[in-house]
Amino acid sequence: MPTPFKNFSGIAAPLPQANINTDAVIPATYMRSPSSDLGAGLFARWRYQESGEPIADFILNREPFKHATILLAGPNFGCGSSREAAVWALLRFGIRCVVAPSFADIFYENSFRNGLLPAVVTQAVFDEALAQAVGHAGEVFCVDLGAAEISLPSGARMAFSIPPMRRDAMLRGDDDIATTLRRESDIAAFTEADRKARPWIYSMEAAR
Repeated sequence: MPTPFKNFSGIAAPLPQANINTDAVIPATYMRSPSSDLGAGLFARWRYQESGEPIADFILNREPFKHATILLAGPNFGCGSSREAAVWALLRFGIRCVVAPSFADIFYENSFRNGLLPAVVTQAVFDEALAQAVGHAGEVFCVDLGAAEISLPSGARMAFSIPPMRRDAMLRGDDDIATTLRRESDIAAFTEADRKARPWIYSMEAAR
């Protein structure tokens, strides 16, 4: 079950390529053992040479971005296979929020289930954030989930979109089951009313 999401400040790493797929996020070789270091495997094909030496100019190998807790990614981030380990790898590295103009559907849902914030912004807002991440390298971005806003180093605030139900669940640390159980009284009321309106639907219960 995810822990409640807390607002935070951190460095944002720019990685604006479109269509970054889950195989790029975490190669399958890092998923063969439950003891694999998924954080080390994040973007492994881009971070390391075949010898295992870091590729110096890859963004997450450079100061100050190797300490990033926010990733600025291009549209359709997390496309490709449905591997949930892509979210785990980002979290193990230390990324707590990915900002992008759009996300692949399965990655988007996996993010919420594991406490990673997928912040959807317009392309214009993304471009402004990207410019500040590059032009103000090392300065912090501040994430406010309750307000659905991120403060940029310049002091400007950019809004991101998130379904209110998902936002509230992240703030509470609820998983899908806990979210459903919060509507337990509504479910019981519906069932009782439906039992009276359509008793034949429930006739099988008596037969068991």
